[in-house]
Amino acid sequence: MIQVFGASVQGASHIRNGRECQDSLKKVVKDSGAVILSVADGHGSDSCPYSRNGSFSAVNVFCKIMEDYLDTYDGRPEMLFTFLKREGDTKIAQEIEAEWKRRILRLHTRCKREMPLDENGNKDREAVYKLYGSTLLGLVITEDFLFAFQLGDGDIVKVSEGGVYHVIEVDKILGTETHSISRAEAWKKAITLIRRREENEQLPVMYMLSSDGLSNSYKNDEEFQKTCMDYYALLKEHGVKAVSGQLKTWLQETSEMGSGDDITALFAYEKE
Repeated sequence: MIQVFGASVQGASHIRNGRECQDSLKKVVKDSGAVILSVADGHGSDSCPYSRNGSFSAVNVFCKIMEDYLDTYDGRPEMLFTFLKREGDTKIAQEIEAEWKRRILRLHTRCKREMPLDENGNKDREAVYKLYGSTLLGLVITEDFLFAFQLGDGDIVKVSEGGVYHVIEVDKILGTETHSISRAEAWKKAITLIRRREENEQLPVMYMLSSDGLSNSYKNDEEFQKTCMDYYALLKEHGVKAVSGQLKTWLQETSEMGSGDDITALFAYEKE
């Protein structure tokens, strides 16, 4: 049984500066027991004034596309595994980028926002996308396999009695810029991973997707992993209801004492 919960909080520095939370999260739980998790972090810079809209669209696009694939391959997990292994970082990534950009153009037009023009006076779509820049994390957990997707910074971790490990290892990007779904051919920067679930996997197990505001609140990855283990221990001892009830408070405290950035954490907790 997999239980899913999460929270987004406005960063301490964003509260002081009157800037809205740029993070988004979405979860889908299928009747089959499969779950889809997604977290996105809008860039929030002056050049990306609508990145809250961008992150919201990103998590919805990931969940919609992956849910469609789960439905299409319902009852055929081996075929879906093979497809995702072969096409995850190409066709899937291209679909996600294309659908996100389609939705952003539609939103921009519907909201009657000013349309940037290029040097020839034509509509500059690339400039529109930049206004909505966001990262994107995604995870699909089925009975048979895991599929993880990452474009930009943030963390996808698995925690069990054996410790903490990063599902996708991503080199930390220096500076304030990160890979963005808004950029041209963004799909080429996407990293995916697919692996089979272990038949006798040791439970309980916790998966967590988090925006970089969480890991950046700690001085190093070792301290971040210690916090992941703390969440795991709390879930084992007190259960999902108790932890989910306190999560926003804990994340707000982490932002205040750490990065000052928005923080989003989305959990999938599986026990026997």
